[in-house]
Amino acid sequence: MAAFDPKSPHALLSCAEMAQADRLTIESGIRGEDLMEAAGRAVAEEALARHRAERAVVLAGPGNNGGDGWVAARHLAEAGVAVHVASSVPREALRGDAATMAARYQGPVATFDDSALADADLVIDALFGAGLSRPVAGAAAAMIETANARPAFRVAVDVPTGISGDDGQVEGCAFRADLTVTFFRKKPGHLLVPGRFHCGEVVVRDIGIAARVLDEVAPKTFENAPGLWRPLWPPLDPAGHKYARGHGLIIGGTPPALGASRLAALAALRTGAGLVTLATPAEGYAIQATALTEVMVAPFATQADLRRILADRRRNALAIGPGSGVGAATRRRVQALLGTARPTVLDADALT
Repeated sequence: MAAFDPKSPHALLSCAEMAQADRLTIESGIRGEDLMEAAGRAVAEEALARHRAERAVVLAGPGNNGGDGWVAARHLAEAGVAVHVASSVPREALRGDAATMAARYQGPVATFDDSALADADLVIDALFGAGLSRPVAGAAAAMIETANARPAFRVAVDVPTGISGDDGQVEGCAFRADLTVTFFRKKPGHLLVPGRFHCGEVVVRDIGIAARVLDEVAPKTFENAPGLWRPLWPPLDPAGHKYARGHGLIIGGTPPALGASRLAALAALRTGAGLVTLATPAEGYAIQATALTEVMVAPFATQADLRRILADRRRNALAIGPGSGVGAATRRRVQALLGTARPTVLDADALT
């Protein structure tokens, strides 16, 4: 099967891969502050599209994530929202693009403590980015706990503070967002538990990073979605017939474990097989034949019966394991399937 397109919108980028994409973009001539401006503007736009804010607080950290927050605060103010920034470090301690964006913000700056959150109906978390390598502690942890308890609409920049972008694990404590605005591509931490439960709705915004950088980044992780794998399926031939789509053979188990193999057979039909046969031990035949209409059911009582079923070479894709049970009988059936040299899926009990 062909590899997935690295430029797919379903590609997932690790923190290191996202940093590489940023670096390649900046090396191409796009300024880092332009990326930050686009990111912060996107956060403000997405927040205002979902919540009619009156009073907002932006929790800004010391790095680029905080820089995005300073930009978001400026755009919220320009939209008429009463906003203030609670920065975890003095503004004069900021460096690089974050310092540039903080200087452009002309609104109020609040003390970095619980009082900053008192009247806010919108809280934007721009404390730490996806690559946080230590547990959240101290004043930042206290702010997160207070923000999580507030009846406000909560928005995270990139990933919620305290969530690893690489694996979704909680580092100390974590911001619990109603909305997470990330950029260019999602990260594994947006999808993996427990991170996904802290993200709320995840929106991916374009901030000016060209998809072509992914040819060099070469991501290896993708979000499972029809848009990812549908292009890899061959188109149907209008003049084709059912055998041109393959004949799947599922080897089932014995009562009471009949449902798993039945589901596998139905899945084979749904994914495009032209025909599907469920071979089932004789004692389960009546149940399976009654339950299935589109799937053919073939009973077998002995190993010789199974070999006769396998002798039909038109059955060209095989699977065994769901509900098979663990024991000598399953082992013999697995050996029989592998001896056919046809594509074979071993699942569940067939692997045990």
